[in-house]
Amino acid sequence: MNLTVRMLAALCVIAILSGCVSSRIEQSRTARTGMSSEDALVILGRASYNDRETEASFTECLNEAVGEGRDPLRLVSEIEFKDLMYPWFEPRTAPANVDELVKLFAQPGVRDQIEASQVRYIAWINGDTITTGKGGSLACTLSTVGGGCFGVSFWEQDASYEASIWDLENMTSAGAISADATGTSYLAGVILPIPLVARPGNAACKALATQLKEFLLTEES
Repeated sequence: MNLTVRMLAALCVIAILSGCVSSRIEQSRTARTGMSSEDALVILGRASYNDRETEASFTECLNEAVGEGRDPLRLVSEIEFKDLMYPWFEPRTAPANVDELVKLFAQPGVRDQIEASQVRYIAWINGDTITTGKGGSLACTLSTVGGGCFGVSFWEQDASYEASIWDLENMTSAGAISADATGTSYLAGVILPIPLVARPGNAACKALATQLKEFLLTEES
C-alpha cells in the first residue's frame, strides 16, 4: 500500500515536470525588412535526403502558426510555389546562397514568375527533432487473473531549427532566426501505462513563428 502511494506521488511530480519545455530563440538581421498587405511569404523545408531532413509536420505547424492568430502573414504554400517555379526551386536545384539566387533571377522568365506569385520572402527551414537520451524501466505483465504495468521510463528530445530568410525583391539575405527547445517525456505505470509527453518540436514551432512575424513586419535596418 505504501509503495502504491509513493508511486502515485511520483506520478504527480512527473506530470507537473512533463509540462515544462525549455526553449531559446536567437536572430541575426542583415537587411531591412517589411511586408505590405500584397506581399507573401513561402516557407520551404530543406530536404537533405537522409533521416534528419526537416519534417513536413514542422513546416505545416509553422505555416499554421504564421498564417493565423495575431498579425497573420499572407502565405503561398510550398506546393503552389514549387509548381509555379518548377524546376528552379526543387530541392536538388534550388539556390543555396545569394549569388546563386542572383544567377537564378537572370534566367528568362524567372523574375516574372516570382512577381506573378507576389512572394516577397522565402523562409528556408533547416533542422529536426532528435532523441538525445533514454532511461528508466517499465515492466508490464499479463496473466489469467489480470495484469498491469509498474515503473517509469523516460526519453529526452531536442528540437533545433533555423529559418534563413531571403528577400526576393532585393535579392538579398535578410537574416536568420533559430529556435531550440528541449523536453523530457515519461511513460509511467501503476496498473495502466500513462504517457506524459513533452513537445519540444511544437514549442520550437510556436517560438519561431512568433519571431518570424516580428522579423518580417518590423521595418528595421
